[in-house]
Amino acid sequence: MNIIDELLWRDAINQQTDADGLRELTESKAVSLYCGVDPTGNSMHIGHLIPFMMLRRFQLAGHRPVILIGGATGTIGDPSGRQSERSLQTMEQVQENVEALSAQMKKLFITDGDNQVRMVNNYDWTKDMNVIDFLRDFGKNFSINTMLAKDVVASRLDSGISFTEFAYQILQSIDYLHLYQNEDVQLQIGGSDQWGNITSGLDLIRKKEGNEAKAFGLTIPLMLKADGTKFGKTAGGAIWLDPKQTTPYEFYQFWANTDDRDVVKYLKYFTFLSKEEIEALEEKVATEPHKREAQKALAEEMTRFVHSEELLEQAKRISAALFSGDIRSLTADEIEEGFKEMPTFTAGTETKNIVDWLVDLGVEPSKRQAREDITKGAISINGERVNELETDITADDAIGGKFIIVRKGKKNYSLVKLV
Repeated sequence: MNIIDELLWRDAINQQTDADGLRELTESKAVSLYCGVDPTGNSMHIGHLIPFMMLRRFQLAGHRPVILIGGATGTIGDPSGRQSERSLQTMEQVQENVEALSAQMKKLFITDGDNQVRMVNNYDWTKDMNVIDFLRDFGKNFSINTMLAKDVVASRLDSGISFTEFAYQILQSIDYLHLYQNEDVQLQIGGSDQWGNITSGLDLIRKKEGNEAKAFGLTIPLMLKADGTKFGKTAGGAIWLDPKQTTPYEFYQFWANTDDRDVVKYLKYFTFLSKEEIEALEEKVATEPHKREAQKALAEEMTRFVHSEELLEQAKRISAALFSGDIRSLTADEIEEGFKEMPTFTAGTETKNIVDWLVDLGVEPSKRQAREDITKGAISINGERVNELETDITADDAIGGKFIIVRKGKKNYSLVKLV
């Protein structure tokens, strides 16, 4: 399947500048193409992944991906999708973010062979440019009228936009021109909000290289969940690729909890499963939705891709233990990861009767309620139901010497740290 046909089947194309020309180009040669990300933070979140998953598909089809980390544009701030100015970061912070994002990207792409990923930083070709060069060599090629008509600028005219952010599209256009001239890049891909920036780059290339220059642009559709909310956001915030900000278990659970209405779309966008495999899972969603096989496949594919097989297995162990109640099968580190967002209490290492212990912690509101719950079998310690009111809790109950897990009822877990 031609890469363009594959992207069309996956509903992954929003706009193209020249669909017939791009198809002809991809069928005639291994194309160098790029996608950029600004280092506004020290980790990407899953929303950032969308265009880069498409870049990875091009790589698997034999094309040559170039990833641009915006060490220069990151100091300015892309106004796309924003109603207010970004806060400027220090150069030191930007550089730290560049290094962090570069490391994340290298884990996601093939790094050897003829189509290995190439990493570039636009700071390298802009740092020595002075303001006179910028205005004479590039500013002269941009019409204010055209720049004002771009959606990203037009949407900010009422609320206000600084010259700094207004000029962002010129910097991104310089990037495309530089990569076209020096890296043989002929295609830029990005999210739907990047259409204005991409077409500005194409205009600059044609003004500098002539109207016959073969350069193209392609954008990915805006992704919304079935309920209309923004993809990748949860009550707890963004889902990050950095395991320190979103643990592999939390990452796995995000995908495993995907709505039936969204799961096939996510399988097409985010996994490298074949058309036949995805269509088989789509059938499962229609006929046996309770088994959630599509969600499990999605969670496994994404956790393996972003983290590793080892961390996927750990996430599955935590999930299985929480579902079955077999808490003692987990290590202390796995408990800390799996119970990160659950209510947490601290307790000393001295031995206490379970009734007093539960009330002192605040897990139970009163001794009467504690006795009632224990008698009814509603209290479990480390996955084992407690029925005896005379039971003592000791330091030996702590898993790894650190944690005791209390479950009240079927789903109310609490993490107790021994100090």
